[in-house]
Amino acid sequence: MITKRDFSRYRSFPGTHDNRFDVILRAVDIVEGLPEPVFALILLGLALLPAWARVYLEALPFSLPFALSLWLFFLGDWALLVTLPRARKSFGPAKPPTLVLAVMRLLPALAPGSLALVAQALGTVLVIYGFWIEPHRLGLTRQTLRSPKLRPGLRPLRLLHLGDLHVERLTDRERQLLELVRSAAPDVILFSGDFLNLSYLHDRAARDDARQVLRELFAPLGVFVVTGSPAVDLPEIVPHLLEGLPNLRWLRDEKITLEHEGQSIDLVGLSCTHKPFVDAPKLMSILTAPGGEVEGGGSFTLLLYHSPDLAPEAAEAGIDLQLSGHTHGGQVRLPLYGALYAGSLYGKRFEMGRKQEGAMTLYVTRGIGMEGKGAPRVRFLCPPEITLWEIRG
Repeated sequence: MITKRDFSRYRSFPGTHDNRFDVILRAVDIVEGLPEPVFALILLGLALLPAWARVYLEALPFSLPFALSLWLFFLGDWALLVTLPRARKSFGPAKPPTLVLAVMRLLPALAPGSLALVAQALGTVLVIYGFWIEPHRLGLTRQTLRSPKLRPGLRPLRLLHLGDLHVERLTDRERQLLELVRSAAPDVILFSGDFLNLSYLHDRAARDDARQVLRELFAPLGVFVVTGSPAVDLPEIVPHLLEGLPNLRWLRDEKITLEHEGQSIDLVGLSCTHKPFVDAPKLMSILTAPGGEVEGGGSFTLLLYHSPDLAPEAAEAGIDLQLSGHTHGGQVRLPLYGALYAGSLYGKRFEMGRKQEGAMTLYVTRGIGMEGKGAPRVRFLCPPEITLWEIRG
């Protein structure tokens, strides 16, 4: 079990305004505002660097054709990203990720001879896959959990966990989502927050499309949602987003009891501040009976909370299963290493998947959508998912 840490002296928290990642995303807006000719010239300047490097490192003559061919690969990346919105795949800015890709292409450009061009061609294949294909490979992940707190022999509870919808516009991914939800036929649906894409928080069309998706979610025991990151699920937006949707219930720091096959399952829905030292006392208050003892010691208790960073405190409080998201699995993962970046106070410890924290099971979903602003609409070795749990005695 991971050691609980005190973050009360931290000044920057994932998922909040002005955290380090948020500052970077807002800074790259400057890149998107560059005029197209200026940006094309910047790409040309980058393409010239490997040609000059070959002169000094390998004593080769300067090759303008090589530099121009590299520039064409850069422009090809730009064209691929610009056309994503027209194909209704994703709707982010094209220039910032194009600039990042151009910088990433510089090192392979120093490979000897024709290997450099082969490496650039492979790079284009990866760009097509990462931006055009994998973000739309939404899959259903199956998990099972047995608990001595539930009676054996009864039909298992089929619980569907969704996270990080991040709607920009209605796309094939959202349509796939609704088809998967219907085919899964869950008893209950839980959503762990982040309804809209960060770039479209005040966009009426995105809000209407998100409502269209949420309106079609149904399960016999109910559809329950909590809010996600404070920078995404804004308090002035979420009430209007969920207004008039009788098929779902918004849990705001409260505990309810679900009845399944004659047995009770406690569900705690907790709003996320991304500050464990703030949210842990709220959780204990919800779980504590008037007499001071922790309630539900004999009941299976499930926590729906946006971030995985509360897991040590939730395990200590006696939670049996915590369902979270927020990290998106890092979106870009490398073999053996995993996520390049995980938006967690615990770093890579909670980047994705199933974890065991003492007697508590934690699952961090890779989510459905993608962040927004200048963050690239890319996934690599980290396809989107929804998770179907079968919980039994």
